[in-house]
Amino acid sequence: MSNHPRFTINRHVVILMPKQPMLDWIKRVDPDLPNMTLEELRLDQNAFMVPDTLDGQEDAEKWVERRWQMFFEVYLNEWYTEDKWWPQKRTRKMFKEWFEVQYHSMVWDLVPEEPTIYEDWDLESDEMPLQ
Repeated sequence: MSNHPRFTINRHVVILMPKQPMLDWIKRVDPDLPNMTLEELRLDQNAFMVPDTLDGQEDAEKWVERRWQMFFEVYLNEWYTEDKWWPQKRTRKMFKEWFEVQYHSMVWDLVPEEPTIYEDWDLESDEMPLQ
């Protein structure tokens, strides 16, 4: 038996990496926040599984840009759930200034013997097993 990864899944991954304007906004909203650097902010970001039909970085960036409002709101909500604190005049240009899109085409499943569990954050139930 090999110790190398063996199973991939039919998804790619994009990660939004915040840029300096995002950090500036966080600090403006909460000036009492401990001093955070951009490097610290970028340490742990959400990964989004996307269709495996995307063909490279440029294609992934276009895919994300078509959904920029959703991604922007998800990220802002991670920091402050009060949307009145969010920048009110969000634009695609602003999104591109605040985030860098990282694209990863290979997603390896290192625990294929365990079921994939989806958690629907809009439902009352905590977990839904993959059917």
